[in-house]
Amino acid sequence: MWRVQILSHYMLSHLYICVNLSPFTVTSSATTAPSKNMDIVTISAVCILLAFILLSLPRSRGKSPQNIPPGPYLLPIIGNIHKLGKHPHKSLANLAQVYGPIMCLKLGRITTIVISSSSTAQQVLQKQDLAFSSRCQLDAVQASCHNKYSAVFLPVGSRWRSLRKIMSSYIFAANRLDKNQHLRSRKVHELVRFCEKCCQSGEPVDIGRAAFLTSLNLLSNTIFSKDMIDSYENLEAKEFRDLVWNIMVEAGKPNLVDYFPILRWIDPQGIRRRMTGHFEKLIKLFDGVLKERLELRRMGKASDNTSTTDVLEELLKMLQTDEIDEAQIHNLFIDLFVAGTDTTSSTVEWAMSEILRNPKTILVKVKTELNQEIGKGKIVQETDISKLVYLQCILKQTMRLHPPAPFLIPRQVKEEVQLCGYTIPKNSQVLVNAWAIGRDPKLWINPLSFQPERFMDSQIDFNGHGYELIPFGAGRRICPGMPLAMRMVPVMLGSLINCFDWELEGGILPEKLDMEEKFGITLAKLHPLRAVATLVVL
Repeated sequence: MWRVQILSHYMLSHLYICVNLSPFTVTSSATTAPSKNMDIVTISAVCILLAFILLSLPRSRGKSPQNIPPGPYLLPIIGNIHKLGKHPHKSLANLAQVYGPIMCLKLGRITTIVISSSSTAQQVLQKQDLAFSSRCQLDAVQASCHNKYSAVFLPVGSRWRSLRKIMSSYIFAANRLDKNQHLRSRKVHELVRFCEKCCQSGEPVDIGRAAFLTSLNLLSNTIFSKDMIDSYENLEAKEFRDLVWNIMVEAGKPNLVDYFPILRWIDPQGIRRRMTGHFEKLIKLFDGVLKERLELRRMGKASDNTSTTDVLEELLKMLQTDEIDEAQIHNLFIDLFVAGTDTTSSTVEWAMSEILRNPKTILVKVKTELNQEIGKGKIVQETDISKLVYLQCILKQTMRLHPPAPFLIPRQVKEEVQLCGYTIPKNSQVLVNAWAIGRDPKLWINPLSFQPERFMDSQIDFNGHGYELIPFGAGRRICPGMPLAMRMVPVMLGSLINCFDWELEGGILPEKLDMEEKFGITLAKLHPLRAVATLVVL
């Protein structure tokens, strides 16, 4: 009994630190006060329960895999959970400097392999892609059975291939995107008009919020031929953005249930409960759009040019032939809107932040290019992107330092596999630290410096061929939305730069601009970028 008491006290002390001082407690603004900190009695009960169960388990007689990758010393029960810290991408990058580009950690009962070099990432994402192509079944994502319908989290198989085919053929194919280009152009014009209105009133522009609403409506016009939110000042825009970010936070934070599956029935951090609520709100919203279109079709009013060329119309045709069902449509929309809005707007905000930190160099150069290639004060069109080489370099540099998903999406090996001379145990979680690769001093000169010029004569692109820069991943699991993102981001960013002159709110000096991050599945700015726009005089 004394062993249980000592071990319970030990677990309590370490889990209390992890739960209250690490990403475990990252909560949404809508979370009620009592849920922000776990009750100490609950933590104690969980610890004691774990102690009894783990002490009572018989020792395994099977042999552990030999020659597993190196890693930090394991603490009893919790393993290396305490090593994650508030910013796991940074903590694991620092550990990789000690233990190497293939590192093994034990997070509770989950063996986790961390990949921190481009050459090793190429092995995982390309040369041994199939062995590493499965996804971890995160408890947070299993809320509302989303993992059963999500192209992001489904294992490679017939259902996954079907969803990927729908996205590649009916959503992100070049000819499909070309047909809806005029709809997205209209949204960029509305973004510029909103900034002009802020100019007149002297109000600063919240770049991230404005970019999010534009991204949301760009995407919804491509899919639904309509706006999801009709005004930049609309409270619904903030609520929708908060909802999307809350999903990113809950899915990205370390979850005790993933590390100790026995806790699933308790849901000690409330992650599954909150995620279920978030998914239900989105499904209700998308179900309303779906039923509205079905009613229009029933009344014979859905044959105009906008509705017959959009994604929803194609999906409804497939619904009629039983190629897809409503649950798959709802969850496809969740994938598209959650992944496609937050990452796009965050990239625009990070890029603008880096540009405004360097007003005498980078800002001057990109404005000069825009003036020469498309004309001063004009809105950038999608057909202009190929001419704007320096603008593209800025985006590459932004995604190198601020990748939308610092660990990409966690992978899993279903069987034991060999990697670069090491044995990767069966069912290991695999994290590719794209954030660490983008800042690797072995790959980049002055890796922390924002220098778009480094890409001017480089063949590195986003297509997963150069593993030094993999913001969209690579291989069969590469992000299917990349073609749309590569149209949306440069058009928004280029138009904001070319149509306005910018100063940081409150006269903040460029070098004093706060660049701190907040962690989820994606990386966002902790403090929103707010800047005052002045309309460019032609």
